[in-house]
Amino acid sequence: MEQFDKLIPLEAVETEIMVVNSRFIASLAPVGSVEQAREFVSEVKKRFPDASHHVPAFVIGHGRSVITHCTDDGEPSGTAGRPALAVLQGSGLGNVVVVITRYFGGTKLGTGGLVKAYGDAVREVLKGVKIAALLPTTTIMFVTPYRLYDQVARLMESHQGQVLETEFMEEVTVTVKFMDDLVEAFTSDLSNLSAGQVETIVVEQNHESVFPIADSDSQ
Repeated sequence: MEQFDKLIPLEAVETEIMVVNSRFIASLAPVGSVEQAREFVSEVKKRFPDASHHVPAFVIGHGRSVITHCTDDGEPSGTAGRPALAVLQGSGLGNVVVVITRYFGGTKLGTGGLVKAYGDAVREVLKGVKIAALLPTTTIMFVTPYRLYDQVARLMESHQGQVLETEFMEEVTVTVKFMDDLVEAFTSDLSNLSAGQVETIVVEQNHESVFPIADSDSQ
């Protein structure tokens, strides 16, 4: 996924690990601003009001335009927020917030144990993250006869099209979103497939829209 500069989580994820007798619940979500990140932190605190600690970390933006934040929320200085943020930054994601909720199990972990536990909690939640990218996209619409529809569907898939709407009437009307750099190739292939009979109309162009990426295993 090196070709994508602005990776974000597609949706919220929550995981839990046990370290000695303590529960570490990592709640992760996509956010578009510092305000949204803080709102998510507040929501998590409300969901787990009896927890010992709520350690937040977030990364807003990408590249040189990044805002980061973390706190230890009562844990020894440097043992919780910083390791959580370091793992989050290492994921390559932006516009992401994570809150690690700890229920103390009665056994102290020590500074090294805490650093590892909070880092591991973030690593675990990242395993379940579905990845998307902020990309310039173009949404097009076209009408195809039924006899070509199966071939057109395969063509859209091969060009990583995100189908938004399909209407089956006398013919099939399709609305589909593409990354900008794949639109021209698709329209050309569609014209060749249909011998020039199927024409496309540009419905919308967006300089930065959320586009799901199929392969999320690298996280």
